[in-house]
Amino acid sequence: METSPEILYRHVENIFPVFRSITGRGIRQTLEYISDLTEGFEIHHVASGTRVLDWTVPDEWNVSGATIRRTNGEVVIDWARCNLHLVHYSIPVCARVSRAELEKHLHWLPDQPELIPYRTSYYNHDWGFCLSARQHAQLTDEEYDIDIRTELGPGHLSYGEVLIPATHPLGEKADEVLFSVHCCHPSLANDNASSIAIAIELIRNLRNMPCRHLSYRFLFIPGTIGSITWLARNRHTLRHIRHGLVMSCLGDDGSPTYKQSRQGDAAIDRYAAYLVETRWGGKVVPFEPYGYDERQYCSPGFNLPVGCLMRSPNGQFAQYHTSADNLDFVTPAGLHASFCFIADLVMMIENDFLPRSLFPYGEPQLGRRGLYKAIGGGDEDAGGAKFDQMTLLWTLNLADGGHSLLDIAIRAGRPFAAVAAAADALTQAGLLAQRSG
Repeated sequence: METSPEILYRHVENIFPVFRSITGRGIRQTLEYISDLTEGFEIHHVASGTRVLDWTVPDEWNVSGATIRRTNGEVVIDWARCNLHLVHYSIPVCARVSRAELEKHLHWLPDQPELIPYRTSYYNHDWGFCLSARQHAQLTDEEYDIDIRTELGPGHLSYGEVLIPATHPLGEKADEVLFSVHCCHPSLANDNASSIAIAIELIRNLRNMPCRHLSYRFLFIPGTIGSITWLARNRHTLRHIRHGLVMSCLGDDGSPTYKQSRQGDAAIDRYAAYLVETRWGGKVVPFEPYGYDERQYCSPGFNLPVGCLMRSPNGQFAQYHTSADNLDFVTPAGLHASFCFIADLVMMIENDFLPRSLFPYGEPQLGRRGLYKAIGGGDEDAGGAKFDQMTLLWTLNLADGGHSLLDIAIRAGRPFAAVAAAADALTQAGLLAQRSG
């Protein structure tokens, strides 16, 4: 898999200005951007009022303008200048209010006086503005004119989905890898324009992969209500999900953070932990029922093997949910490193299997099978991945049908790619088979 840091960053630049929320024109505009670049992309619309599990799809919300003005007409806060200024799902308001009343509806960050926070009120009919502490300190008049031009009423919740089918499934019905990306935040570059950009390029690369043993499903959804809606509508699909990953906050320069699934020992947890610990640095953190959509996929009734990949974790970097999460915070290098991490993960998922030696009694003679060179001198190159003598011997010795290639890599202290290359060479030589059943 390959893409360039510049291409990834360009996607972020293109979608960053769009005003997104959990419903409305902005999220549909974003989904249409993805659709224009993605073969087979489907946009689904679910009507307001639809019951989904214990939730109800909310009314659609759209904004045409929002300002705070002095009574002389001077604009002091304008949503058009920064789309974080308006609390999401604010109801329409056109009124003159006292300074004391306005204060009840303002949100700012005393410890970060230049930054504007991002706030929502999805399920509580209210209104509000977000502003910097510096702007807040300048609001000294006795009265202000509030003009919030929003529409809140029956409409639709929209989400996007694409399924890339397996080309060489290992069974009658291919297992699936689920990638989930929330795309409901307004102009926040790391959270989560970064993951949208990476997912677009992953889809392009996966479609061009000549051999896929698994199918790959990508969801672009509004947070929480989107995953709940998809789960409610797709129970028939869930039994095929073998691995899952929520992608979030992947564009900064922090080291990778992988949050385990609720299961804790699912295959996706082991693959991600191996990459974090042996190749990419970073940390693995245990599951907790707080964060992004992994908590919906991992709710006890579903208990899907879905983890969450981040760089700097949500809520643990100073720019989180503020105007500082902008195009200067994400970097082409950070985006590309995240893309490469997930590409490594896909490579492991696609290539891992349980090898079984066809000659388990004694060590098979390697020389007459063309493998002596790998044993006798240096590294052998197989398909671009090198393996040495000990990697070959470890792979042979642990090929008992009970150890996966990942198990062998961990036990032998060898790179997974080298073990996979050795297993491929041994299979081609007629010494290994994949365990059936």
